[in-house]
Amino acid sequence: MKREIDLWEYAPVILKQTEKGVLVTTKSGEEVNTMTIGWGTLGNQWHKPIYTVFVRQSRHTKKLLDENGEFTVNVPLDDSAKKILGVCGTASGKDINKIEHLGLTLEEPEIISVPGIKELPLTLECKVIYKQDQVLRAINDENRLRYYEPGTKNEQDFHTAYYGQVVAAYIIE
Repeated sequence: MKREIDLWEYAPVILKQTEKGVLVTTKSGEEVNTMTIGWGTLGNQWHKPIYTVFVRQSRHTKKLLDENGEFTVNVPLDDSAKKILGVCGTASGKDINKIEHLGLTLEEPEIISVPGIKELPLTLECKVIYKQDQVLRAINDENRLRYYEPGTKNEQDFHTAYYGQVVAAYIIE
């Protein structure tokens, strides 16, 4: 069962938890993949509610998201998802099926094709309406050195920003 929520009423909860970690889930064909993110924004653009996720070029999630163009944001409402966030932030969907490995419960979506995850019950269903690759020259020195340090594996592994229009928001009960 799902209880529809007012997105803006829950915005403080969503934004606070984003900093700690939430899941972004997408799928292509029958493959569902989820990953932990700690960067995301919630706002209003083009008079639409938008949740923006940032996904590195090298991530398996990026491949699926580019193929599908839809995602869910899965937000825990307590501390019970720490292990889930840890595994989904370190393991790659290229190597393991994180959903099966963790025994996560997929919840049928309301509008899009990507399921929610019952164990992280606050769910945003999003359709990508804009995406943009980051470019080196536009990143200030502090952030370039911190997140794309020369000589590391991340040096050229920039993020793509996916602007997802929030088309449904609910809590899985």
